[in-house]
Amino acid sequence: MTLASIRLITADVARLTDFYERVIGLTARRHTPDFTEIVTPGATLAIGGVATVALFGEGSAEPAANRSAIVEFRVDDVDAEYARLRDSIDEIVQEPATMPWGNRSLLFRDPDGTLVNLFAPVTAEAIARQRR
Repeated sequence: MTLASIRLITADVARLTDFYERVIGLTARRHTPDFTEIVTPGATLAIGGVATVALFGEGSAEPAANRSAIVEFRVDDVDAEYARLRDSIDEIVQEPATMPWGNRSLLFRDPDGTLVNLFAPVTAEAIARQRR
């Protein structure tokens, strides 16, 4: 089994897509006004509008209601990403810091409140884990 994508449901597809294009540095495939995808080498970040929820079952997802998942992106240099993005992010949760498990991490919220982590393994053990 392979993780193919993570889909975020939002009331404003264009705004959230623009935000993630800035963060990731890739252009989204804007299939419809209610569905976009940003394809990365590891997986796809899909962004769906509230109108798409009915296709899965009315009430099955709610925009801007996540407080349990973290969307994570491995980057080469967390501090460089922070310098690049800090003026365009409204809510920084944690400035770059090295975690006890060996990753350097930057945490912030997207416009809908979803937690985003940009991280880079920096210790020998963390780097070895990422190669598996």
